[in-house]
Amino acid sequence: MTTIARFVSGRITAWVTLALSAATIGLLFAVVPSAEADSFPAAGLPESAESARVAALLDEFPSADSTVGIVVWSRDGNELSDDDVAAITERAADLADISTTPEAVRPQVSDDGAAALVAVPLDASTVEDDVAGTADEIRALASVELPDGLDARLTGPVGFQDDVADAFAGADVRLLLVTVIVVAVLLIVTYRSPVLWIVPLAVVGTADGLARIVATALAEAAGVTIDASVGGILSVLVFGAGTNYALLLVARYREELLVQEDRHRAMTTAVRSAGPAIAASGGTVALSLLTLLLASLSGNRALGFACAVGVVIAIVFALVVLPAALVVCGRGLFWPFVPRVGHRAHRAQRPGFWTRLGRGVSRRPAIVATASIAGIGALLLGLGGYTVGLSQTDQFLGSPDSVLAQETIDTSFSAGLTSRTTVLTPDGAADDTASLVGDLDGVDTVQAGESDGTLTAVSVTLDAEPESEAAFDTIRSMRAAIADADGAVSDALVGGSDATALDTGDAAAADLALIVPIILAIVFVILALLLRSLVAPVLLIASVLATFFASLGAGNWLFLNVLDFPAFDANVTLYAFLFLVALGVDYNIFLTTRAREERVLHGTREGMIRALASTGGVITSAGILLAAVFAVLGVLPVVALTQVGIIVCIGVLLDTLVVRTVLVPALVFLTGDAFWWPTNAPLEAAREPATGARNERETRELSGS
Repeated sequence: MTTIARFVSGRITAWVTLALSAATIGLLFAVVPSAEADSFPAAGLPESAESARVAALLDEFPSADSTVGIVVWSRDGNELSDDDVAAITERAADLADISTTPEAVRPQVSDDGAAALVAVPLDASTVEDDVAGTADEIRALASVELPDGLDARLTGPVGFQDDVADAFAGADVRLLLVTVIVVAVLLIVTYRSPVLWIVPLAVVGTADGLARIVATALAEAAGVTIDASVGGILSVLVFGAGTNYALLLVARYREELLVQEDRHRAMTTAVRSAGPAIAASGGTVALSLLTLLLASLSGNRALGFACAVGVVIAIVFALVVLPAALVVCGRGLFWPFVPRVGHRAHRAQRPGFWTRLGRGVSRRPAIVATASIAGIGALLLGLGGYTVGLSQTDQFLGSPDSVLAQETIDTSFSAGLTSRTTVLTPDGAADDTASLVGDLDGVDTVQAGESDGTLTAVSVTLDAEPESEAAFDTIRSMRAAIADADGAVSDALVGGSDATALDTGDAAAADLALIVPIILAIVFVILALLLRSLVAPVLLIASVLATFFASLGAGNWLFLNVLDFPAFDANVTLYAFLFLVALGVDYNIFLTTRAREERVLHGTREGMIRALASTGGVITSAGILLAAVFAVLGVLPVVALTQVGIIVCIGVLLDTLVVRTVLVPALVFLTGDAFWWPTNAPLEAAREPATGARNERETRELSGS
């Protein structure tokens, strides 16, 4: 780290660093192909999943390359008139002209007379090539010259796919714009300078742009699909983590400028001191993300791969490009509060806020720790009613056409009419399988369909809303009944959209159970190596876990009682755990590495006070900024991303404002030197009263307000 620090901070080599960085970045932007992220996230199930096996077998059927758009006409719950039915019949004839099976496009009026629908079979490959164009064409044909008050809406596979794509349309630009504005405002407030914020924002913004193209290109080469949701989280993570690292480096650089005339030497010291913490914290995040490569869902693997690449790029920019840019710009970058040697001596003699807080906690650590734990425990009560699994219509913020149409179908038709459940059974057992499935609770209709010569596809309509818990219960009952059946019926497989959603939820739960212990082990090893302690990692990990469960509880309470989200999306818990644990370790590392550094000369208690005085402000600023950046995910009309953003936002604020600034210092004060076990005790000279008095003065000067 010393060699890197000297090179990026040198009078000449800083310019060389910037020139080489600019050339490398420009070359990568020019050479690396820019690939478009998929707008529609795929299920990404492993081939062993039953629904994935059904999907693979259905590819061999005559109708394999087909999908369907379902158009629903209604009058806001009122009964359709004869003129309405006549117009709908005409529109159905027009829709038949674009269908692969025109004779199947026939209007069906609900028993209550309040709605009508047609299913329009379409070529799947044609739809996939232009989902938006196909959806627009269907909507246009279905809406021509309708009587006043009669609405046509598109749902089914084509409708939902188009609405998901619309939800992410322009998401990159919108998310990036809001993120940049949030980061810029918070940097201006933090630095209290109209100039300084420009450099970190420009560096982090460039890192984000480079991370996008590099991650997408590498993922494509590795056969990993990056969809729009992964791209959004990648951008937020790079901006959040990169700005955090920038805040830490700038804070340490400013601190050194107060004692060194030569800004190049000051930056060398800042990089040498803050660099290991930045590298360790970023490395922890990257390694934690890479554990997702062990996941069974391809979407989880894609997120881990892309975000790990992004974090590594953010670390490189923070330790190479940013120091060179800051030192080249000179002290004037901090205007109007330019740090000068000797300014410390003129600071207020009263201890700063963080010094007073540290000393207050040190006087009553048991009370502070107990109160903090009680507060965290209160938030855990919000976990009551915690459930996982959103139905298809619950996955959007707002009410797109596909959701409104599905609600009409739920009211006037069978709720499961728009979802496909397919049972593949040996040809000779088709009738017995259909009879067995038809007798199950939750099944509305059963119809034997086409055969590929070996297997028959039995089409099943459920009573329940697509991808709801009731639908999942029916799928489970169906699979259990088939497994218990005699003869060839027991070889049948259950697939379709509801089965795929169920298998996806099960795979997500399995990924969570697999990944969590691995991440905790990685964090423990990194903390143990960095702090050279076995006690400290245990306490710090416990504090991070407490933060995670407390934020999950607070988020669950908000979702159920304020935002009206009935459950968590399948992957939200895993993503929230990953980001809160990995990013929470960032602040642990920032604080405890400084405490360890101060401990060598000043002892454990005074070292922690000095560390809190030095890092309290920057950790709080970084936490508020990171929380705000993750909250930006709420600009996308997708419930899963909103949930991730809210939980991480709550967790980061709780971590920086309570756990890292109050609870962890209290734990250090309670455990004393044992916190660093088995590292040797500090020098006896560090415990002399005279040193303590001197440290008090130095701490005041360092953290004075």
